[in-house]
Amino acid sequence: MTHFPILKRIITLRLFLITVFSISLLSACTNENQSAKADYSIIPLPQQVVLQSDKEPFILDKSTKILYLENDNESYQLATFLAAYVKECVGIELQLTTKDEGENIIKFQIDDAIDKNPDYYNLSITNNHIIIQATSGAGIFYGIQTLRKSLPVENINNVSFPAVVIKDYPKFSHRGVSLDVSRHFYSADFIKKYIDVLALFNMNVFHWHLTDDQGWRIEIKKYPNLTKIGSQRSETAIDRHSEEYDGKPYGGFYTQEEIKEVVEYARQRFITVIPEIDVPGHTLAVLASYPELGCTGGPYQVGRDWGIYEDVLCAGNDSVFTFLDDVFTEVVALFPAKYIHIGGDECLKNRWMACPKCQERIKSLGIKVKKAAPVGEQLQSYFIHRVEEMINKKGRSIIGWDEILEGGIAPNATIMSWRGTDGGIYAANRDHDVIMTPESHLYLDYYQSPDVDNEPYTFGWLTDLEKVYSFDPIPAELEKDQQKHILGGQVNVWAEYLPTSKNVEYMLLPRMAALSETLWSYPQEKDYNNFVARMYRQSLLLDKLGYENCKQAYGVQAKYDYNTEMSEIKITLSTFDNAPIYYTLDGTAPTEKSLKYSEPIIISKSSELKSLVVRNGKQDNTYSKEFSFNKATARPIELKNQPDKKYTFNGAVTLVDGQRGYKNSYRTGSWLGFLGEDMVATIKLGDQVPISSVKLNQFVNSRGGLFFAKSIKIEMSDDGKTFREVSSKTQPILNEHIKPQIFEVKETFDTVKANYIRVTLEAIDGLPSWHEKAGAMAYIMVDEIVVE
Repeated sequence: MTHFPILKRIITLRLFLITVFSISLLSACTNENQSAKADYSIIPLPQQVVLQSDKEPFILDKSTKILYLENDNESYQLATFLAAYVKECVGIELQLTTKDEGENIIKFQIDDAIDKNPDYYNLSITNNHIIIQATSGAGIFYGIQTLRKSLPVENINNVSFPAVVIKDYPKFSHRGVSLDVSRHFYSADFIKKYIDVLALFNMNVFHWHLTDDQGWRIEIKKYPNLTKIGSQRSETAIDRHSEEYDGKPYGGFYTQEEIKEVVEYARQRFITVIPEIDVPGHTLAVLASYPELGCTGGPYQVGRDWGIYEDVLCAGNDSVFTFLDDVFTEVVALFPAKYIHIGGDECLKNRWMACPKCQERIKSLGIKVKKAAPVGEQLQSYFIHRVEEMINKKGRSIIGWDEILEGGIAPNATIMSWRGTDGGIYAANRDHDVIMTPESHLYLDYYQSPDVDNEPYTFGWLTDLEKVYSFDPIPAELEKDQQKHILGGQVNVWAEYLPTSKNVEYMLLPRMAALSETLWSYPQEKDYNNFVARMYRQSLLLDKLGYENCKQAYGVQAKYDYNTEMSEIKITLSTFDNAPIYYTLDGTAPTEKSLKYSEPIIISKSSELKSLVVRNGKQDNTYSKEFSFNKATARPIELKNQPDKKYTFNGAVTLVDGQRGYKNSYRTGSWLGFLGEDMVATIKLGDQVPISSVKLNQFVNSRGGLFFAKSIKIEMSDDGKTFREVSSKTQPILNEHIKPQIFEVKETFDTVKANYIRVTLEAIDGLPSWHEKAGAMAYIMVDEIVVE
């Protein structure tokens, strides 16, 4: 591969393009008699952009023609794409031609000697020509996408393309995006629309998650019950861990003809479709269709709830492998991809351990108890090895989630590392190829903004745009000679809480674009504000194309710092482009006549911040945050035991930050979670403060292991060393599951004066005997301590 240095002048150019070209574009008039300038500050950012400032620009107008090779279907298809994109963006209809008429023409040139990277392209623009040179049709396609993203998005008469040379290629070969269609089903037409937006951002793999407990979505002609029974569930769970259902039958599947259409549609856009057929777990829809393939024989029903089920394919039953061999025979006939994804994740072993056939299989294989690999994991390894062998015989290779490392990795498997990066590092160090897709950074069924009450309801946790953009697929711990095994990365879109295609689009965009830049450009020094400026411009195209996309990153961003000695909160507001911000602190709606933000805001009493950004004469959505002060707010606080790492967030100050935690925010930073340990918080109140009540909230989600504390105790002190108890009480002991909900705990007592207060929530001994995970440690989930 030919490499091009990232020169200082190119970095300067990038900043220039963002600050100057974007302004000219965004302020362009929509009048069709107007012209506009193309803007090369796109996503993903090309590897090298060199403006030819001494040369005249290329003017694209209705006289411009696109040259394609006669009798060359791919060349014609590429020319058709470009013509459609231009008309879509600016309303100019370009003619296609097979005659090189010299001037005002766009040309494609394929030369396999240009570069070894099949996705490489060289885009050269002069006053007479736009020429895209590439090693293959894929490179031409990516050059076309660069032209497309450089266009304005208003109907105009002509576009001026500054003379430029762009040399570009991707860093990683696997630039993936998944979509789960089992939990919720989306039409084949939407799948094509999904593929279109992948193509826009140079992603080249569509991972189609077609089967799971909640629905089988691919027609298999030899096993019609998979779609007749397995594609339909009787109803669907409402909320998380609620055991409430909507009472509405739900289903759908793709015929083989529809799948062929989608695969061809993707191929034309240089996107490979990798199907996922989940085994041996996540197979309840299979068992409902063919009960004889399970350990118990059923009866089974297609999953109504989200989560993991005990019933899985029987590892001791040879008919299971006959069934899978038949299924994969039809699958490989539909999908020409090198890989078949076989899942392999979250397979519970309970049924296997109680199944006579599985126990006989364990005995025949000579599987023994090992400290490093339990019997169940070794049996799963046998299962995965056997599936890999049958797929290898069909000329394909497998990808599996990182659980397939357990018990012994299959010889030729590629690992998709989702439980962090450790699995990927382990596999790469053993010469296995790896695709990095850690849940922490690349699962897009998580909230995009901490303002969860104004976001679509979803699984939980918080993965904002900046976090996705920060991800590096090559772990620092991986030795240089093993880095070649990192094929790339992938964002995953799981659909439990995405009932509509618009929900999917919103969760995908713009976060997918953040990963696209990492996988394509691989910037060594990332400038997030620079990226957001370019993404803001690209969002105008997404809007025009009809894609829902989150705008949170373009609005007011807030950062909170706590001065616990002064009991003050400092609020710092910003925007990616330093656009003016106006705000109020009394809860009234801000306008351009409100206070203009110029320096951090200091508050020391209850306030309701509302702010807005004004950009190009337009007001953005209002950002708001309410702060409720009490005698503990922003005071020094110490914890005897630290929260579990999953629920640490901002640490102890979370309990005195003046912000109330809501039900939907317990995974996004508003609550602290203590696992199996007491919550003991000591707060320094100041000089002899009178106190008569203490209250706090607990979030209880019994199915998730979030329980009431055993008891609550309030203590006071004058010196922070010797404490006296003023109140205590025991709390409810659950004997069955309850709906997830917030419970307020309030202790009232005769007024006392103290300098310190200590609040203790006593942990229960473990999950009760009636619980599915009896004996495991329970969480205490707690928020704001209010002292009055």
